[in-house]
Amino acid sequence: MNQPTPAIVAQNAVRRLPRIALLLLCAAYLLPGLVGRGPWKSADITAFGYMAELARSTEGIARWFDPRLLGIAPETPALVPYWIGALAIKIAPAWLHPDFAVRIVFALLLWGTFTATWYAVYYLARTARAQPVAFAFGGEARPTDYARAMADGALLALIACLGLAQLGHETTPALAQLYFASHLFYGVAALPYRRAGPVIALVVGTLGMTLSGGPTVGLALATGSVLFIAYERRRMRRAAEPASTGWSGTGEDEGPGYTRGALFTMAGVTLLAAALAIGLGLLQWKIDLPGAHPGTSIASDIRSQARLLLWFTWPAWPLALWTLWRWRRQLAARHVALPFWFALVPLAATWTTDYSDRSLMLALPAMATLAAFALPTFRRSVAALVDWFTLLFFSGLALLGWIYWIAMQTGYPPKPAASVARLVPGFVPEFSPIAFVLALAATIAWCWLVRWRTGRHRAALWKTLVLPAGGTALCWMLLMTLWLPPIDYARSYAPQVRAVSERVGHPKCVAELALSRAHIAALQYHGHFELQPLLLGTDCPWLLVAPETIERLHTIISLDQWRFAGTLRRPSSPSDDLLLYEKIAPR
Repeated sequence: MNQPTPAIVAQNAVRRLPRIALLLLCAAYLLPGLVGRGPWKSADITAFGYMAELARSTEGIARWFDPRLLGIAPETPALVPYWIGALAIKIAPAWLHPDFAVRIVFALLLWGTFTATWYAVYYLARTARAQPVAFAFGGEARPTDYARAMADGALLALIACLGLAQLGHETTPALAQLYFASHLFYGVAALPYRRAGPVIALVVGTLGMTLSGGPTVGLALATGSVLFIAYERRRMRRAAEPASTGWSGTGEDEGPGYTRGALFTMAGVTLLAAALAIGLGLLQWKIDLPGAHPGTSIASDIRSQARLLLWFTWPAWPLALWTLWRWRRQLAARHVALPFWFALVPLAATWTTDYSDRSLMLALPAMATLAAFALPTFRRSVAALVDWFTLLFFSGLALLGWIYWIAMQTGYPPKPAASVARLVPGFVPEFSPIAFVLALAATIAWCWLVRWRTGRHRAALWKTLVLPAGGTALCWMLLMTLWLPPIDYARSYAPQVRAVSERVGHPKCVAELALSRAHIAALQYHGHFELQPLLLGTDCPWLLVAPETIERLHTIISLDQWRFAGTLRRPSSPSDDLLLYEKIAPR
């Protein structure tokens, strides 16, 4: 028998979240960070380097299936993200910076993730087993209004996740994977209700994951979806049988279900993605279990992964656990089982690969979905606890942000000013009126939001997640306005590349030895240097060397022909040093 639902929701609790307010919140989260900065260390600048190299390529279509950066293949075997970025660079007008053009396109991918997540939760919440308890005299929430309120709550939970802020604003394959995974999630969730849109989403999501560096995760998600659809069809057939079979209920009570065509479509798309991954040689699963690296232990790696999980998915993870507990009698229901699977697979990838945070990001839409289904089961005291914790946490962070910014600008208070100077040595602060006005407006909006939330607005189902989402958007806005110059200075390779340019001028070429992909991309973009690998033979007057090769450098080059010219450092990261050598003219 189907167990009673734990959700108790009246019609007045599912009032509509104003669309203009939701759109403004999304814009306040998406737009900051688009302008006023360059590509950041190190995945951001590396991915951009491959996109720029692909856009400059004249080698034909073959190069698009084998992107290279100075002859080096990407660490992530992705194709579609680099295609998207390269096309954005090629079609952008000349006055638009290439990195800005790429960021615009990837911001649209994040917007698409928000949209897909909203609609996925909307259709999951419309299923019969997700509906709240029917009241004896009526007054319970109507299905469509309830579904819309749940979708609003899920979107707020996704925006509130702390781990999405930085990675969601980078131009890396991870963001493309998030976009495609969310569309696969939407396709499976909406397939019983729609046909064309969900099928397109299934194809785009599954094939996109395969071609974006996540073929194994994508195939695991798709295979699990096939099995779930088959299970759902079997369960609904048995539910439609007479009560003598041991099952109760009717198929009519279950609402729309998966058809045979849906099962075949999902299976066909999965097989197509598998064939594509095998044909292009993309299945390169790199197992990296805890304790596998030299000098680390299993316990330390597990602690590190646990800390990452706790802060990265906050505040969705405690709400998701609450959902699994409160809906424990409906774990096989569509609105619980699907997001649970779409969260479980990325979690497994997080613990078994070296791309922990980027794999974990793929779980955020599903975890936000689970978090949303905790809302109709909350007691008022729990909601109040979440509100007060969020209010104190984000208000405190915002206050610290303003205090340290004032100290950076004025030198007072002296201790915060000294802390900032120590973190970004060499940075000279400048006052930006536009950034100040935007940050002040965001802070005023936060104060208004707090005042609204502490008023008499107990009925709205999504109210518990308004402050977490608004607080995350506030802090991101402050970081990308007041604190963008020092953050860009600390995370960009531009200061180091400027130091290289000051030393070498504008030579015809610069040789490189064992430089990282990020350094190569930064030198090409910020310095416009013509880099040539030393091992392929070169007559460049300057040589840049990674410090890791210093012990065997004498076996690679003749030190009689090269003079050490100095060490060039990133001000905020000594680990990114570059060693500069000048070629000695023959006598």
